[in-house]
Amino acid sequence: MISDFPWDDSYRVLDLEQVMTPALVLYPEIIASNVGRTLDLLDGNADRWRAHIKTAKLAYTLRTLLDRGVRNFKCATTLELLTACENGARDILLAYPVMGANAQRVREIAAGFRQVRISVLAENEQHIRQWVGSAVGIFLDINPGMNRTGIEQGNHSRVVELIRAIGQAQLEFRGLHYYDGQLGHEDEPQRTRAAHAGYDRLMELVAEAARNDLQIPELITAGTPTFPCSLSYESFRDAPFVHRVSPGTIVYCDATSMAQLPAEYGYAPAAVVLTRVVSHPSCGVVTCDAGHKSVSADAGVPTCVVMGHPELTPVGPSEEHLPMQVRPGAAPPLGEVLYLIPRHVCPTVNNFDSALLVRNGEIQSVEKVSARGREMPLLQQEVSNRG
Repeated sequence: MISDFPWDDSYRVLDLEQVMTPALVLYPEIIASNVGRTLDLLDGNADRWRAHIKTAKLAYTLRTLLDRGVRNFKCATTLELLTACENGARDILLAYPVMGANAQRVREIAAGFRQVRISVLAENEQHIRQWVGSAVGIFLDINPGMNRTGIEQGNHSRVVELIRAIGQAQLEFRGLHYYDGQLGHEDEPQRTRAAHAGYDRLMELVAEAARNDLQIPELITAGTPTFPCSLSYESFRDAPFVHRVSPGTIVYCDATSMAQLPAEYGYAPAAVVLTRVVSHPSCGVVTCDAGHKSVSADAGVPTCVVMGHPELTPVGPSEEHLPMQVRPGAAPPLGEVLYLIPRHVCPTVNNFDSALLVRNGEIQSVEKVSARGREMPLLQQEVSNRG
């Protein structure tokens, strides 16, 4: 995680007296720049990006991606899936092993948006059976060692068996999904060495499928931490499958991804949280109104970086309070507005109902965080009924 981010006047928000804090602020020009830099790294080929919209969350941002030619997406919840369908996405992978009523809800959404190519993850026969009779396609989830979901990477025979089971169920096998997010904690160049070793094993799996007369249509790798690793892996070029990367955090960026990605890529934070100093509880401590219900604490403490204030170090938050250590004599006054770059932007965006879009210091609009949270927990009769 970056420990300091210098003040950039392009982040300034005017008319702060009208802004209640904490507030989520998005900068459209920076979002557009981050999207553009990603496409440049993909040689201008938007088809190589299966963008994860768990970060974007907003219909506004999804439309920005669509306007730049991004057509392939992945998501993690039925609400994200529905939001993507409603806003013009045409190819979406629900990258989560849904079961029970959640699977039934996916079938309902797929039936309501037949023009959208919807896929899901599977790792066993039970996952596969629940999609029989639907138009939903199947990606097999491969466990790269993260041990969160998926089929153990070296179990080639099991993968071959499940590809055949998908065909026998008269479902469409659409490829392999491989998320090596556990490598985000590794420093370079160890991250690249470990990622490439995993990709070597993945290519062995592709070769085993070919020996069994089975084709891998698409191979998905790489969230934000291993995005550079996938770009530099030569065997993904001119491969006998479509290779797509699936970073999502890079659209907004955060303090963690800014440290993980090469500086020459030129990414910048496009989402900040505005907070006000509300207390000077003791010497060397100030408190702001951005606790963990605003800036997510799931990635650890400090939860954020205070832009332009290296003298401020956020410490453990409570629900609504964010204390910060400060050097003696450097405490900002009560009421001062600070700009926080989250350590993990994805769940931070999910904490807010609305976001302010700011251009040249001016608040241009208030946008709903469309895919925040989840759908109501009872199945609906109509896809459009969001409760």
